[in-house]
Amino acid sequence: MLAAVASLMLGSNLISAGQVVHALIDSAADLDAIVWGSRVPRTVLGIVVGFALGVAGAVMQGQTRNPLADPGIFGVSAGASLAVVVGVYVLRVNSPLVTSALALVGAVVASVVVFAIATAGRGLASPVPLAIAGTAVSALLGAITSFLVLTDQTTLAAYRIWVVGSLSGRNLDGTAAMVCLVAVGLVLAGLNAGSLNNLALGTELARGLGESLWRARLVGLAAITFLTAGAVSLAGPIGFIGLTAPHLARALVGGDHRRLLPASGLVGVLALLGADVIGRLIGGQAEVAVGVVLATLGGVVFVVIVRRAKLVAL
Repeated sequence: MLAAVASLMLGSNLISAGQVVHALIDSAADLDAIVWGSRVPRTVLGIVVGFALGVAGAVMQGQTRNPLADPGIFGVSAGASLAVVVGVYVLRVNSPLVTSALALVGAVVASVVVFAIATAGRGLASPVPLAIAGTAVSALLGAITSFLVLTDQTTLAAYRIWVVGSLSGRNLDGTAAMVCLVAVGLVLAGLNAGSLNNLALGTELARGLGESLWRARLVGLAAITFLTAGAVSLAGPIGFIGLTAPHLARALVGGDHRRLLPASGLVGVLALLGADVIGRLIGGQAEVAVGVVLATLGGVVFVVIVRRAKLVAL
């Protein structure tokens, strides 16, 4: 709540709480353009995207039992990036709404391809083939994306703006479908919470407890896809939240996914809105994109987490 209030008040133009309330109530207020035109949309998107990425990261780490897992490993971000690049390269798309739609389609298609490759091998009972397929598909899509952006200056310029990840310049028009997609992902993640607790005990023990591994994997992977695809389509590929938010939430509420999932979402909201406010304050009129702030601060935070958890030997 404090992060949302700060997002409405702070920026290149400091607005008091009273002025914010007045602008929210009276559409004819002097600051209506700033509050409703910029800060309300980016605050709402920050809440939706941050919560989605935080929950997706917790589900991903629970599915793979890997504390270094990130939702982007399934090729969702890579697929969204390639779809945006193809849209600009072939169709010369310059509309933010169309760009979001392309990102959504690319993210979902990439996830389906990864699932298909994984199930053609050992299946979904083990997370290993899924992780390998996701890494391979991400690398392939990334290579194609790099080739396209390096051969066309217009595509490179559009891709450079989108790929950094940002909440600025967005509005709420036409985002209902993406928000609904995130909502579906949250419902699936909630349904998967009990299965994630069983999977944390190990595959064999989970099966012995009557857990259907295929169902647990499919529901979890669908949740990750919907959450990450919706978030990427709304704000671009934003990193580190899905990686670090579950660790911070786990330190607060423990490992029970029924508490961990919502806590990870709230930590994700706090991190995203906080980074967005920092980017506005340090950038002046030319604010720093939230993706850059998160990459800088998130790297430091993750190193601290790794050291405290002793995940690597330093």
